[in-house]
Amino acid sequence: MPSKANDPKRKTWLEIPKNTDFPIQNIPFGVFLTRDDIITIGTRIGDYAIDLGALHQLGYFEGIPLTDDIFLQDTLNDFIADGRKTWRLVRDRISDIFEKSNTALKDNKEHLDRVIFSMDEIEMQLPVQIGDYTDFYSSKEHATNVGSMFRDPDNALLPNWLHLPVAYHGRSSSIIPSGIPVHRPQGQKLPNGATKPIFGPSRLVDFELEMAFITTDANELGQPIPVDEAEDYIFGLVLFNDWSARDIQSWEYVPLGPFLAKNFASTISCWIVTLDALEPFRTESPKPEEELLPYLQYTGKKSFDINLEVALQPDGKKETVVCKSNFKHLYWNMSQQLAHHTINGCPVNSGDMMGSGTISGPTPKSFGSMLELSWKGSKPVKLKDGGDRKFIEDNDTVVMRGYCQNDGVRIGFGECSTKLLPVFEPKKK
Repeated sequence: MPSKANDPKRKTWLEIPKNTDFPIQNIPFGVFLTRDDIITIGTRIGDYAIDLGALHQLGYFEGIPLTDDIFLQDTLNDFIADGRKTWRLVRDRISDIFEKSNTALKDNKEHLDRVIFSMDEIEMQLPVQIGDYTDFYSSKEHATNVGSMFRDPDNALLPNWLHLPVAYHGRSSSIIPSGIPVHRPQGQKLPNGATKPIFGPSRLVDFELEMAFITTDANELGQPIPVDEAEDYIFGLVLFNDWSARDIQSWEYVPLGPFLAKNFASTISCWIVTLDALEPFRTESPKPEEELLPYLQYTGKKSFDINLEVALQPDGKKETVVCKSNFKHLYWNMSQQLAHHTINGCPVNSGDMMGSGTISGPTPKSFGSMLELSWKGSKPVKLKDGGDRKFIEDNDTVVMRGYCQNDGVRIGFGECSTKLLPVFEPKKK
């Protein structure tokens, strides 16, 4: 049954910008610190953050089975663990509270002052405690580009790639929210022509344009999740910049894959957009080029038409949009990723995060990393204010954005923004 919260004709009594990422049809979920230094779970409409903990205490979720403290926590994990039925009831109720004809909250100034904050009055936090993080490698264009650069272009894809969603287990402790800067990593590198490695700062720091989905408690040890049931356990999506140090990676990744080149930092956008909000933007996934094993065969439309872009902004200068891609380009969709992840009985918990892998499209302008955009540094990317980039330089800021749009409704994710600082130097005593 379609959610009434998705009605494109629905309006809110809040004053919101015309092309906001966060109309009343979105209602994402996040965690923020209020002006009173209280951490709460909230949502966003336009440029307003809404304190769901205060709304709940004031009785606006009456009739929905929620614990008293469900929104008074510093992560969304427990709310996500309540399951899809609860998420939908809460999202629909929020939509009703802020719908134009409903004046119950609108006309109660005391309640308004407790519930609504402007975005400049709050500080966004990491929305979930991420227990486990898996990164997939699901864009055929990206895998082909990388395989062509580093291996035989005629055999760019490894033999397993068209048969399963390739992935590795990443590091959750260095996942950070948008707005937190990161330092240039150091590690071992093997210079061209050398036979022994050297140690030093990475010279080939790169972004990776990805999205990531957040799961709920999904299965017990030994229990696979069927591909056509996978979405029941996916809470929502965020933008994801999976930072990479290409020179460190090229030396370390054989035989066990990425390690220090990937675990120094990964950035996510702060608002989790639910699958229910994205429902009107479903689209087909690419057709499989090999016959899939039964557990990966699905029915219906499992992808979403999400426009993505990456901008690069040198310190004190204008930004340059260097990439425009789309989530629908992914060869392996989220349902296949989760089904494959659990086919061996691996349990998935509330707050686990699954990265899509770099999302590259079919044209050079849609490539989702500097490695591809500059083609391993051989074709520097021109910047709007002059100069160019092969990879990310100190004090550059990488900004990712994403949105869907149809029927006059735009559902967006806000920004995933991170500044790259020079190598960390301990303070002198």
